[in-house]
Amino acid sequence: MGLILFTLMFGVMFTFGYPIVFAMITGGIFYILFSHLTLSSLIDMLIIHFSSQTVLIAVPLFIFTANVMNDCDITTKLFDFVQEIMGPIKGGLGYANIAASVIFAGMSGSEIADVSGIGSIEIKAMKDNGYDGAFSCAVTSASAVIGPVIPPSIPMIIYAMLTGTSLGYLFLAGFLPGLLLAAAEAVLTYVLSKKRNYPAGEGVPFPRLFRDFLRSFPALLTIVILLYGIYGGVFTATEAAAIAAAYVIIISFLIYRSLGLKKLYKILLKTTENVGFISSIVAAAYVVTYVVARENVPSMLTNIFISSGLLSSKWTLLLGANLLYFVLGMFIDVSIIQLVVIPLIFPLVVKMGIDPVHFGVVTTINLMMALNTPPYGEAAFITSAISETPVKDVFNEMLKYWIPVEFLTLMVITYWPNFTLFLPRLFGYSG
Repeated sequence: MGLILFTLMFGVMFTFGYPIVFAMITGGIFYILFSHLTLSSLIDMLIIHFSSQTVLIAVPLFIFTANVMNDCDITTKLFDFVQEIMGPIKGGLGYANIAASVIFAGMSGSEIADVSGIGSIEIKAMKDNGYDGAFSCAVTSASAVIGPVIPPSIPMIIYAMLTGTSLGYLFLAGFLPGLLLAAAEAVLTYVLSKKRNYPAGEGVPFPRLFRDFLRSFPALLTIVILLYGIYGGVFTATEAAAIAAAYVIIISFLIYRSLGLKKLYKILLKTTENVGFISSIVAAAYVVTYVVARENVPSMLTNIFISSGLLSSKWTLLLGANLLYFVLGMFIDVSIIQLVVIPLIFPLVVKMGIDPVHFGVVTTINLMMALNTPPYGEAAFITSAISETPVKDVFNEMLKYWIPVEFLTLMVITYWPNFTLFLPRLFGYSG
């Protein structure tokens, strides 16, 4: 009865347009009331569960780092330097957009931070130089998918928390898929730029290029500190987030002189708002996870999959998981899909012998693609608002990247696990 009421109330709240967080909480309350549980016992379980999840501390720290870099013009300096290198090539600003996303990916770990921060700079530069608004938005949204694939990665942090998978190996596994995705996007950008005769910028004299490199070097050093610290065994991924946050504050105060106490206060408020939203989703989703576990839903789901033949091989399960992510991603927030669906299907992944690190990368890429797919595509809506381009035009242009580039790359990553696991195994992973 408790499970039926939980499902019913969740469905009613969701159908009538209430925020999905409220739907999860309301369903959880009804489940507790009709399952003879006490609210205090659930709160105790929440406290015990999250007190051991130290990896979650990295999430607000990486969000804070991205906010400092965006609000203190550090991302502007990075993009300007990349633009000077790529600009003289035909369609060069498109390549600069992708390259900047790869660099920023090594600092923020968030697609939305990429789109809303450096994305506004990229779109303006491309439109000012004669690129179509829809194309500028599509390149920005597509390249932002790379952000959470190349470490650090907030979605990977949440996946590690949910599954107990090594975060360090997850980060390592994201490198090659992220670079493959960037290369594929660059090829399509080249084809479209040639076909549409997009302009090439003017060359930059070497003295100016070297000067701008020196100006952006302190920001670029953030990536070196993060990666060397994590994989050199100096500090953990969570400690790396704290080091990165402290470092960007120091360079913003002392080197770029773009951060004062008043601006820092505003950035802290903005970060608190961002983290509060994510935290409410995580807490509400754990209630759903608890209900699912208590009612033994994963076992029931496993039996259904076995009887339907979907567990005949790991390849069919991977295909089914990708399709499930894709369909849900069109309508539901990515964070909620992670927090609710992964605990359901991860036992099936383990049962079929699919490597959890490999599956984590597949999950991350698929869910980041969901931020660009209609009708919910959050990244597409953000770029549309930034550029004042009709969102339908953004979605139409985005399809050129989504189908031949992102989808095919996802299939390569899904069915070629050795490619994804090459770097983790190089560093001692035995999976």
